Amino acid sequence: MGYGLCIVAIACALAAYSSGVDPNNFKTCEQSSFCRRSRKVQSSGSKYALIPGTLNSYTDSLTGDLVNKENHHLFSFKLEALAGSTFRLRIDEKQPLRPRYKVEHALKGQPEAGRIRLHTETDGEIVITSERTKAVLHGDPFYIDFYEHDVLVVSVNSKNWLYFEHLRPKPNEPTEQREGEQEDQDGAVETPKLTDSIDDPGAWEENFKSHHDSKPYGPEAVALDFSFPAAEILFGIPEHADSFVLKSTSRTDPYRLYNLDVFEYIVDSKMALYGSVPVIYGHGAQRTAGVYWQNAAETWVDIQTAETNVVSSLVNFVSGSRKTPPPGAHFISESGIVDAFIMLGPKPIDTFKQYAALTGTHELPQLFSLAYHQSRWNYNDERDVTAVSAKFDEYNIPMDTMWLDIEYTDGKRYFTWDKFKFPQPLAMIKNLTELGRHLVVIIDPHIKRDNGYFFHQDCTEKGYYVKTREGNDYEGWCWPGSASYPDFFNPDVRQYYASQFDLSRFQTVTADVMLWNDMNEPSVFNGPEITAPKDLVHYGNWEHRDVHNLYGHMHLMGTFAGLQQRDPNQRPFILTRAHFAGSQRYAAIWTGDNLADWPHLQHSIKMCLTEAVAGFSFCGADVGGFFGNPDAELLERWYQTGAFLPFFRAHAHIDTKRREPWLYPERTRLVIQNAIRKRYSYLPLWYTAFYELEKTGAPVIRPLLTHYPLDKDAFGIDDQLLVQDRLLVKPVMQQGVSKVDVYFPAIDDKKNGDLWYDADTYERQERVGYVSVPVTEYKIPVWQRGGSILAKKERPRRSAPLMLHDPYTLIICLDRNGRAAGTLFLDDEKSYDYRQGQYVYVSYDFSENQLTTRFIGKRLYESDAWIERIVIAGLERVPSSVGITVNGVKQNLESTRQGGAVVIRKPNVKMDVDFLLILHYA
Repeated sequence: MGYGLCIVAIACALAAYSSGVDPNNFKTCEQSSFCRRSRKVQSSGSKYALIPGTLNSYTDSLTGDLVNKENHHLFSFKLEALAGSTFRLRIDEKQPLRPRYKVEHALKGQPEAGRIRLHTETDGEIVITSERTKAVLHGDPFYIDFYEHDVLVVSVNSKNWLYFEHLRPKPNEPTEQREGEQEDQDGAVETPKLTDSIDDPGAWEENFKSHHDSKPYGPEAVALDFSFPAAEILFGIPEHADSFVLKSTSRTDPYRLYNLDVFEYIVDSKMALYGSVPVIYGHGAQRTAGVYWQNAAETWVDIQTAETNVVSSLVNFVSGSRKTPPPGAHFISESGIVDAFIMLGPKPIDTFKQYAALTGTHELPQLFSLAYHQSRWNYNDERDVTAVSAKFDEYNIPMDTMWLDIEYTDGKRYFTWDKFKFPQPLAMIKNLTELGRHLVVIIDPHIKRDNGYFFHQDCTEKGYYVKTREGNDYEGWCWPGSASYPDFFNPDVRQYYASQFDLSRFQTVTADVMLWNDMNEPSVFNGPEITAPKDLVHYGNWEHRDVHNLYGHMHLMGTFAGLQQRDPNQRPFILTRAHFAGSQRYAAIWTGDNLADWPHLQHSIKMCLTEAVAGFSFCGADVGGFFGNPDAELLERWYQTGAFLPFFRAHAHIDTKRREPWLYPERTRLVIQNAIRKRYSYLPLWYTAFYELEKTGAPVIRPLLTHYPLDKDAFGIDDQLLVQDRLLVKPVMQQGVSKVDVYFPAIDDKKNGDLWYDADTYERQERVGYVSVPVTEYKIPVWQRGGSILAKKERPRRSAPLMLHDPYTLIICLDRNGRAAGTLFLDDEKSYDYRQGQYVYVSYDFSENQLTTRFIGKRLYESDAWIERIVIAGLERVPSSVGITVNGVKQNLESTRQGGAVVIRKPNVKMDVDFLLILHYA
């Protein structure tokens, strides 16, 4: 490609990035032939049956054969019981012409097997049990019902929408053996006898706009339906800019899962975005269950809700059965096999943990990564970076991390620096490090095709790029112009890429510089739908169509390995845009190229809640919006919202006005300062929550239904969130308001609720339902749950690492019985030593006017921090005296009332020391 064409391509991309998304550049289901074909089954049904006599039972599983009764093609299935009330169902062709792709690297490891008991095998029905769960297999037609404590919670193929396009020879193709075909024991090629054909113009080749997909292996779609009889709503399958509760697709396109570079995306949309996490949950007042559809190909998901089929609803109502059909999902993937995990709950938090047990969790991040990040495309040079850092200090605004986008490189060549803009990067980094700050730099997967660029030379010579069908290095267009893409599915390529982070090679950074992986869907400006063609070939001879949604995940694996090899005892921090199930083990995510408007602010909560229940707690949105120029009020409210999402970063497009806080009027700067300082005060809570996420799989931020599963009015609330079960947050996300309506959930069907305490005043809220709450420009509506204890740090510092030895304040909010409990985790906030027991993990309990401690583990970590204040909200009166006993020594403490709380000053007990605090009343 000529240089002129490169410039045109980049100019077109920049123009597109300024004008917003054009939905016509992306396929609809009707334009995606496999989706079109698979969806037709919804009107006709399919005909699959168990073959009698083929069943085999084992200690943990049941296997057998299925037949498609229309074309007589054979399939094998395996139903496994896993530990923790989970089943796994796999269906594959019994003798495929070539192997079908099975997803690798998404699971955290081999799932722990359960045990089954085979109970009955009569009248075409097989019953197996495992612990408190049961699976009932029906032979003809084939479907499976899953029960938790004898309650039917998931039905698989109950609608008979199973659809499996077996591999077949291309019509009119010679019958000699093709690559990948299987031979029998005598060496003869086994070609299944076919009695069907697919009459679809997109079955063997497909065009979209100017792009041609050769589809050399023909139609190979798989699809299956899942119903949730105990549920009233469905949620999950990120990433979409839509409501938390999934909507019916009966009159629209399905939700699409296909990692794409979509800029200035549309809200309230089922369009595909940057990540694809094919896990869905069904929730009702009594049960929650989930399904993880493990498939990395392009996937569409049809959603059936209670309103989907009015006729069926009326029939069921007259017959006295469920008033409406149960919610359901129809997963449709272009290739691969059926590999589905059925998670049976029974509670929301149980189901989230079951999914985490499969795909893993974020590991405990370094504390700085939970603090505030300052970014834009791009900070101009070293002087700009240093000046911005200094301005945060000048205005006493905490800030931990400066970010550099693509312009820091030498001509978009990664692992290099622009020597004119950044002549002394090590000195710049040292300056930040000495202030307790960090630097993050971007490294994208597109590699500039420049014969003088070492990375391109190595990839070309070693054959490390993704290939075309003809075996040539694929060439696309991205920010560098002409670019090729490393094949991260090849372990040698991942290791080569990881080795570039070694400080002996990347000498212009330090071990404290962390990474941002962007554009890794992958983004290809001149590719179909701005991504890679599906008929490219990866390591193992797999087509890109088989593995597309995993490409960014494999990029992350290489980056994570590189950072770990660079400094084995320092926890890596990586931010990624593309993601798949399991990517949470390596990186944080953000919601991509949003817009500076109120609807995109509102969707930051909806999107991150959906990501959190799908494994990605470490989620945030570009504060202020990536595109456009926010006015003062929008920027203020966005900082206040971002302060209560796990990942907290301001970022902006290269064409936007600079928007550092001091460039706005003083009032706005002070509001932003207040919001950021509030975030830093809660860092002990965020840090503890991420440790407990790693230990238990419980999300850090949670929808209300997580802890209030009986409150149907709370099911669909997605403009509020819980931080663990300790804080309830309702950010102000409407323009020009002086009050907001906050929903306080019920704990039972009698509309009893928890007590909630205003996080600023400790004023108690006892009502259930919506309450109108006044707000000022400074007010972030946050409440702490009665019955909880959390720790804060309330001394402002320029950055989080400088707070390591600062004292803590314990906030105790009492329930109706005068009780509260909570935990705190602390360690060195940087290394992996916590996995060797170098930490303090303490449980606090308050009851009968006494505060006690219980340490979990051996307390091998020695902390210099101490408790400087204890705040107790919910006491009816101030105690006449307060006594504390530490190491057998008793002393009296002062206590006073402040607002709705009693404050006990200067207990001065170290964090790793037992103590007993007693309130006395005359």
